[in-house]
Amino acid sequence: MKTRSLYSLVFLAACAHAPDASESTPTRVRSAKMTDFLEQFAATYRFRLGQPGSIKLSPDGGSVLFLRSEARGFVQNLFELDVGTGKERVLLTAEQILAGAEETLSEEEKAQRERMRSVSRGLASYQLSRDGELILVPLSGRLYVFERKSQKVREVGGTGAYANDPQLSPDGKKIACVRDGDLYLIDVAKNEEKRLTTRPKPEVSFGLAEFVAQEEMSRFHGTWWSPDSSSLVYQKTDTTGLETMHIMDPTHPEKPPQSWPYPRPGKKNAEVSLFLMSVEGGAATEIKWNRTTHPYLNTVRWQKNAPLTIVVQNREQTEQLIFSVDPKRGDTTLLHRETDEAWLNIDQEVPRWTADGKHFLWTTERNGRVQLELRSPTGDLVAAVTPLELGYQGLVELDDANQRVIVRASSKQSEQHISSVPLPPKPGAPEMLTSESGIHAAVWSAKAGLWVHSRSALSGQRDHVVKRADGTRVAEVLAVTEKPIIEPNFEILEVQGESGRRYSASVVRPRAFDPKRRYPVFVYVYAGPGHPVVMATRETQLLNQWFADHGFIVVSVDGRGTPGKGRAWERAIKGNFIDIALEDQIDGLRALGKRFPEMDLSRVGIFGWSFGGYFSSLAVMKAPKVFHAAVAGAPVTDWYDYDTHYTERYLGVPPGAAEAYELSSGLGPAKDLGAPLLVMHGTADDNVYFTHAVKLSDALFRAGKKHAFLPLSGFTHMVPDPLITTRLYSTIIEFLLENLAVQE
Repeated sequence: MKTRSLYSLVFLAACAHAPDASESTPTRVRSAKMTDFLEQFAATYRFRLGQPGSIKLSPDGGSVLFLRSEARGFVQNLFELDVGTGKERVLLTAEQILAGAEETLSEEEKAQRERMRSVSRGLASYQLSRDGELILVPLSGRLYVFERKSQKVREVGGTGAYANDPQLSPDGKKIACVRDGDLYLIDVAKNEEKRLTTRPKPEVSFGLAEFVAQEEMSRFHGTWWSPDSSSLVYQKTDTTGLETMHIMDPTHPEKPPQSWPYPRPGKKNAEVSLFLMSVEGGAATEIKWNRTTHPYLNTVRWQKNAPLTIVVQNREQTEQLIFSVDPKRGDTTLLHRETDEAWLNIDQEVPRWTADGKHFLWTTERNGRVQLELRSPTGDLVAAVTPLELGYQGLVELDDANQRVIVRASSKQSEQHISSVPLPPKPGAPEMLTSESGIHAAVWSAKAGLWVHSRSALSGQRDHVVKRADGTRVAEVLAVTEKPIIEPNFEILEVQGESGRRYSASVVRPRAFDPKRRYPVFVYVYAGPGHPVVMATRETQLLNQWFADHGFIVVSVDGRGTPGKGRAWERAIKGNFIDIALEDQIDGLRALGKRFPEMDLSRVGIFGWSFGGYFSSLAVMKAPKVFHAAVAGAPVTDWYDYDTHYTERYLGVPPGAAEAYELSSGLGPAKDLGAPLLVMHGTADDNVYFTHAVKLSDALFRAGKKHAFLPLSGFTHMVPDPLITTRLYSTIIEFLLENLAVQE
């Protein structure tokens, strides 16, 4: 076994691409174009900067609003596209609002952006009133409203504690926000603010989503308006008795650590309850359900002409209950019970009520695949809306007027398309509105008769086109992204393993590919639930191409546990995170090697981040004869140290699920490490805490196993800094080049 010491590896990370870099560095890495691409990739945040985001159509269909940064800048501005003329203009900038003052973020706001995987600065979000006349912009903990008619911006609310998670009322007249854990109400016209709640102790907060809701349920808010703007529903969170996790900056030991309540498997969760209050004040009404049997609050929905509706879940996540709520007394009525013996996925796009309140949409997997269905006001099943073979992925729009739903769907795991599906009892078959291979998304306004079609095609086309309902092109929302200086040489395919299972896979070859040569293989992996990596887009293969051009064939395989291929495929990993996933990665890898003889399976490296880091580290412990070197980024190593909602969904609730945690441990097999391993982890990571990497390094050290360990000082689960991104990937490729003996 050949591996580099910890000290030389850390030195390499500091010196990569420096003018005095070692002459032993391979010429591939020193080539100007290779270096230029990596620097371009890092400076553009993986070519994401400059893309329009938070796209919204104005109610009258006259404008498209969106946020966008420069191609090499994280600061976003608010833009408006005139649909009629096709011209865009800047509506608002952070510099304009703050008059040159420095932007600041509270620790709570930083944490929420981390949960949303947002690295933006400047105008990170905005909200549009129902009539489209008012825009709410939060910035540096203060709140600003922009009046579209007068084109004037003004600050509203108090200037005391930082305003978190502001919510504009539907009529645009009021704003609810959270200051220091209490809920406040702002009258926009009068610019008056009043406090609605009073925290009884520091462990209690009002109006904010708890950690697991943000991180694992995709529920980022804890306050909801009634459709007539007269009432608020808000969350009360009590973290009394939760463990406290501390994150300290090791480069600044003089600074106090950041401390957060964090629920670990088998231990106490935050207690979440709901209350309803009139904006006129008075006593709050508690919304009642059995929080002992169903402690998780998944979803809150309050639509016009429909009842206040909530979805709650048991701790084992095998049962979801949909309730309608009596807003006067807080009583709940059960509409539907959804069950699954393994686990239930959360869909935040449902329930969705029809405009007349006579039906609601819901998703289920009880028939083997995800399916959209229509239910009566009492919860009875009326009809299945989408056929199983459509491959439903998500709801875009409920178009009541035309008796149809617009959905994201695809029969291929690696693609996403937009389809129009008749709403029962209207007859007819689904109509695909997109057909080009790739990932398609839509922002749809049935009222305005327009939609924005976002396309990232396999062919390389990437745009955001405003269309009429019939598909006619009207205008384009421009991106200002840089064009990558390299083009990927790749293919997306299905491959059948010796097991008989068929896997989605991608293969990236060097641009100077020589069919007479045999190349070592680089596996880019995630292999965990909820996240396929094989996507039919070019931009997802750009970094893989950079790796390939160093003399590798880069491959990815989506095995069991990933979504998009049915309930049984996804839930095969229940109770064991690693063995099924490892079996499929090996099966898929060998099938690719058999199909493509240019792949040298005697030299295979593997790299992944987060769950992919967990998988990579175990790959060289459990299968070192298959995987000959690994880089593990931010790996979970002890599932008892991860959060409740994610871990217990798949492994069960301790202590009753002890066997599943033992089988899935990333520490127990440390004694079996049989190939070079590099572990890297951000010291400020509050998703996968740095302790995971420390525990893994300690277990390997105690077992007498050499390995390399690179701490990323001050970084969280994301690494947006261009310099560190450049150093990070330079370190990874150097490690694999040396340990897989890649020839010049």
